[in-house]
Amino acid sequence: MTVTQPDVSVIIGAYEAMPYLIECLSSVEAQTIDPTRVEVIAVDDGSTDGTGEYLEEFAERVPMHVLVIRQENSGGPSGPRNVGLGKATGRYVFFLDADDRLGPEALERMVDMADRAGTDVVLGRVEGVNRSAPKSMWGKTVERTDVFSSNIKFTLSAQKLFRRALLDRHGMRFDESLFTGEDALFTMEAYLRADGVSVVADHTCYYLVGRDDGKHVTKSGSYTLRFDSARALMELIAELVPAGGRRDQLMVRPFLVTLLPQFGPKYLTDSEEIRRHKFELARPLMDTYWTEGVAQRLKVHERLRLHLVAEQRPELLPDVVKFVKAKKQAAALLERKGRRVYLVYPHFRDRAAGVPDSVYLAEPREARAFPGYREGGVDTFVRRAVRKARRALTSREVRHAA
Repeated sequence: MTVTQPDVSVIIGAYEAMPYLIECLSSVEAQTIDPTRVEVIAVDDGSTDGTGEYLEEFAERVPMHVLVIRQENSGGPSGPRNVGLGKATGRYVFFLDADDRLGPEALERMVDMADRAGTDVVLGRVEGVNRSAPKSMWGKTVERTDVFSSNIKFTLSAQKLFRRALLDRHGMRFDESLFTGEDALFTMEAYLRADGVSVVADHTCYYLVGRDDGKHVTKSGSYTLRFDSARALMELIAELVPAGGRRDQLMVRPFLVTLLPQFGPKYLTDSEEIRRHKFELARPLMDTYWTEGVAQRLKVHERLRLHLVAEQRPELLPDVVKFVKAKKQAAALLERKGRRVYLVYPHFRDRAAGVPDSVYLAEPREARAFPGYREGGVDTFVRRAVRKARRALTSREVRHAA
């Protein structure tokens, strides 16, 4: 008898997941996709709260094929996901955290989208339940895009539909040496290697659930793990994307989401020893990956803080962090007849500090909020001057030739 290959393997890593696992599995059972087209691979990562037993009961009860694997605790989500990947036989895989749940019709819609568009990764709209969820990438449903033409770089969690052939072709697995940010590394690599990415924005496919007990699969860990995560993601981007604007565009993500929070409000309560250590950990990342192209893509207060980290100026940083924490609106200084907007954060034009004016110069997207700003003025002036110079040069060359 020929066994039909499943369309999708749902991989669930579970650790101390009760009672959230009940709703999670109910959402799988309620999917509209034909049960014969689905396999579930559930890995109990050393739970002691009945998670493993509930998974086994579920496997006996439902019509779809369910494989339950029970193992000693691995310390993070990467191990269980890799075990599940090793057992998966579906054309696609979907990583479902045991705390969360699928939306109705999620698997059917995502598989249909991947088949129709021929894409390797599908993002289904995510909503938060008692926690925040990414929002900027759900503007509209898109059959085919990529990481450079959309905001998908700001959702690097693993809860996506991946074509398994893509993962196998590149030997992709979760990095078990990372205890935070391992999903970002995996998903960014998939985005970069994929033959197209689809976005299902008109239907909620995934509910990201905030647990009351704080026992998520991913451990929060110490601040040093965040630097490890940032380094790994920056190294991956640098390996796969040549230096230039496209690399800078992607580097915004680890700088903004992973590195910058280490120099946010928490920094004010850090001991002097931890502050020094954070600057030490940041130094090689700033030296290697911080570029003018990345800086220009950030808001002024973000750019200013990272500039101070790059220049190893810890004595100037607290004033800026306090200002940002207070949620004050920096005064705007308009110059060049409104063509330039400087935001007056701490140390602006302080000779002793010596921070360049360019760090405080708002890019158009941020400057538009201030009355009196004349967008494009500087660029237009420069372009006119260049054209005038070219015309003069051409005219001289013509006269000389005559």
